[in-house]
Amino acid sequence: MPKRQLKGTVLSNKMEQTAVVQVERVKAHPLYHKVLKRRKKYMAHDDANEARPGDVVLIEECRPLSKHKRWRIVSWLERGEIR
Repeated sequence: MPKRQLKGTVLSNKMEQTAVVQVERVKAHPLYHKVLKRRKKYMAHDDANEARPGDVVLIEECRPLSKHKRWRIVSWLERGEIR
């Protein structure tokens, strides 16, 4: 079974080997059909501490690495810097 992959933006890299990634999803309201943006934060494992705030990354589901980490950064889609 393939692992889930999500695209998100790095918000924080202040922890060692961990980055906080925000994933934004778009869904329609069930009754009114208005398009709503929903955001969720995931803690993702970053071995080399390469993630910087503003980077767009691809994260993949993995085994539990700590109490909150169940995702791993697979690749960088875009490099960026939040000012």
